[in-house]
Amino acid sequence: MSVDAATVRRIAHLARIAVEDGEVEHLRGEINAILDFVAQLSEVDVEGVEPMTSVTPMAMKKRIDEVADGGYPETIVANAPASENGYFLVPKVVE
Repeated sequence: MSVDAATVRRIAHLARIAVEDGEVEHLRGEINAILDFVAQLSEVDVEGVEPMTSVTPMAMKKRIDEVADGGYPETIVANAPASENGYFLVPKVVE
């Protein structure tokens, strides 16, 4: 894949980056080099390679996914500037 000058200008516009006309060719070369590197990565055979979470073998720490109030809702609501019936009171933002 190759990027042309118009595409570089479009990318700069979308990223809200001011690019002078003299910089376009330099950026075009850099973007094309990045895309070539990414294309090289797609050529690597990863068949049978397990996904890794770290460079050292370790098990993912997991917890039971359960809904809980933390065991101390009164303490949490006590920090609120205003509360009612165990809930935070917030200013009305919709008419």
